[in-house]
Amino acid sequence: MIIPAKNKPALPVTISVKEIESIVEWFDQHQRSLYILGWSYLGNQLKIEELFYRAILQVHKELSKFTRSTSFEMRVLSIFIPICRELSIDKSLKASEESIFDAIQQLKEQEREVLVLTYIIGISREETAQLLQVSPERIKELLFSGFQLLRVRLGNGEHYQGCNEYQKLYLDYLERKLERPKKIDFEMHIYHCHNCQDDLASLQEVILSSSETIETFSVPAGFMENVKERISQREHFIKQKKKKRKRIGLISASVFALIMCTGFFTGIFSKIFYSLTEENQELRVFLQEDLGESLGLEAESDGVKIKIKSVIADEIQTLIFYEIEDTNDNNQYMINIDDGIFIEDEMKIMVANTYPRYIPPDMESDLNKKEKNIYHGKMILRPLKENKATIQLNINKVLKLKRNSSDSYVNMVPEEGNWKFDIPVTKKPSVEYALDEEVEIEGAAVLIDKLILAPTGTILQYGLKNEQPENRIDMINFKNLEINNKIAEADLYGNSYVHAQSDLRWSKFQAYFEPLFEKKTSKVKVRFASAYLSVQANKTIALDAADEFPQTFEYAGSTISIDKVEMGQHATVIFSNHDIKNRAYESLHYNIVTEEGDDFSMEMDHEGIIVDKNGKEYDMKKITPKIYEVMEQPRHFFTVQSTKIHGKKITPKSLEIYGYSTTKYLDDEVKLDTELIVKDEAGA
Repeated sequence: MIIPAKNKPALPVTISVKEIESIVEWFDQHQRSLYILGWSYLGNQLKIEELFYRAILQVHKELSKFTRSTSFEMRVLSIFIPICRELSIDKSLKASEESIFDAIQQLKEQEREVLVLTYIIGISREETAQLLQVSPERIKELLFSGFQLLRVRLGNGEHYQGCNEYQKLYLDYLERKLERPKKIDFEMHIYHCHNCQDDLASLQEVILSSSETIETFSVPAGFMENVKERISQREHFIKQKKKKRKRIGLISASVFALIMCTGFFTGIFSKIFYSLTEENQELRVFLQEDLGESLGLEAESDGVKIKIKSVIADEIQTLIFYEIEDTNDNNQYMINIDDGIFIEDEMKIMVANTYPRYIPPDMESDLNKKEKNIYHGKMILRPLKENKATIQLNINKVLKLKRNSSDSYVNMVPEEGNWKFDIPVTKKPSVEYALDEEVEIEGAAVLIDKLILAPTGTILQYGLKNEQPENRIDMINFKNLEINNKIAEADLYGNSYVHAQSDLRWSKFQAYFEPLFEKKTSKVKVRFASAYLSVQANKTIALDAADEFPQTFEYAGSTISIDKVEMGQHATVIFSNHDIKNRAYESLHYNIVTEEGDDFSMEMDHEGIIVDKNGKEYDMKKITPKIYEVMEQPRHFFTVQSTKIHGKKITPKSLEIYGYSTTKYLDDEVKLDTELIVKDEAGA
C-alpha cells in the first residue's frame, strides 16, 4: 500500500531583509503547492493572485522577525494560512467543476487545512500541529475524518462501516508507521474483517486518486507573472505628477484680521485660514472642506522628527498626512506601511477584509523639492469599524529616499528608531449610488455596478464576468469620471479587488478617482482608457533537446523562434520574438510539459520592451518611473521568455501555449443614471 511521496521544498539559505525579489523568487519556486493550498480555500485565480501578493508583502514586512529556530517554510505558512482564511470570508466563489478540489473546499476548515498541509504541502504531522496550534493526536483525528468526508463528497463513502478500534490505525498503517506488534495484530484483523477490508481499500483509493489528480495539476501559465508585475509596479512606479502648485503671496496682518472677522459669519473662514497656513496643497483642500483638522503630533528619535499633520478618514480608507525632518543632515525619509509600522489592536478597530493601497513617494512635487531635509508624505490605512477611534501608531523604521537617482524608489536604506503616536480619528460618511448597467468592452461583458462619493476619493465599482468568452478581460483602466460637470481623473494605482463578493456571476473591483467633494448626483459619465485582455488560443509544439536550434513556429500571426532546449537537472527552454510591429500578443501564457510529469519546480523570466503610442521603444528593465509616467499608451512586449526547470532529471517534451495577453486602448464612454442606496445605521 502506497502513500503519496511528500515533496519537501528546499528552503532558502539566506534572504535579505531589504530584497523583496528573493521572497518573490521563493514563492515562484513553490507556487504549485501554495497555489493548491490557496485554491482549497478560494477556488478563484484572481483571489489567489491577491493572496500571493498580500502574503509576499507580509513575509517581507515580518522577515526581520524570523528566527533560525523555525524553518522559513513554516513561517511563510503561518502568514499564508491566515490570509487564506481572511480572503475566504466570502464563500460565494467555488471551484468551477466537480473535482477533488471542489470536494476539498467543502470540508470543514480544520480538516481541509490538515489534509492540504500534510498531503499536498508535505509537512509532517508534528509541524502541522505546531502551525495550527493543536495536538498531534488531534491532527491524526482530523486527517482520518477529513479523508472520510472527502470520500463521501466524491460520492463513494456512505456505506462503509469499519471497526472503530482499527479505523484509528488506518493512516499509520498506510504510512508504515505502526510498530511491528500492532502491525501484525492489525493485518490479522483486516484478514478476517471484510468490513475493514472494504473500508481501508476505499480510503486508500481516495488517497491515491487524490494524489494522482494533484500530481496532474498545473498552475495556470503566467500566474506568477501577474503577481510579479503587481509587486514590480508597487516597488518602482510613482504617482502621476501633481499639478504645479501656485505660490500664495503674503497678506498683511490688517487684511488677515478682516478676513477672520468676516469669515466666521460667512462660512469661508476655514477655506481662507488653511490657504494661508497649510503648504501641502492636497491636505489643504481636505481641511478647507472641513474633513479634518490640523493635529501637529510630533515624535523624535535620533534626530529624525516625524510630525502627524492630519487624518482624513471615511468608509473607504484612512489617510494620514505626515512630515519627516532630518534635524542632523540633508536626508529625506518616507514611511512604508508594509515595513516598519505597527498599529495596536488593528483588527479590532479597523475593517479586516480590506488592504491599503500603495502610495509611492512623490519626489517631484514642489513641496518636496523645497527643503533637502524635509519630506511631506501620506499613508493609507484600513477604514475604521466605528465612527471614532484612537489609532495607536508605532513606527520603528523609516526609509531614506535617494534623490537624483534612476533607482530612487528601490533598495532604500532603512533608518531605525522609535516613534509613537496616539491619533484621534473621526470617520466621515460617504454616499453610494447604484448603477447596475452591463456594457460590452472588446466583446466582453462589463458590469458598471456602483458609484461611491467619499471624502477621500471617488470610487467606481465594476465587475468582470467569471465565465467570459475567448477574449477575457483581466483588468480595466479608466480615464476619468464626469459628475456634475466636474472631472475626476483616475488614480494610477487605483484598482483593487472587492473582497466581499455577493454575485457568483461577477468578480468585483473598485477603481479610484480624485475626490470631488460631491454628495449628490443624478448622472455620471464613465470614460474608459484601456483593457488588459487574455485571449485563448491553444497550440502545442513538440520539443526535443537533440534537435538543432533555433527553430521557428507560427502563432497568432507571428513567427516565434525556439532558441534553446536543454535537458538535465536544470533544464532550460527559451523562445523569442523581437519583431513587435503589428504583433497581436504582448506576452504568451504557456507551460512546459516534461517526460517526467510534474515532479519539478519551474522558474520563469523574460526580457522585453515598452513601446509608446508613437512607436518609441524603451528597455523594460531599465525604464524609470519618471519616464513611464509621461508615456502615452504604453504597451509591454515580451521579446524573450525563458523557463528553467529544476528536478532530478528533466526532459522537456512540449511547449503548450494556452493563449496570450494584450492591451487595447479605448475611447468608449457611457452615460448612466444613478439611484441612491439608502444605508442602515450600521452603514450596510
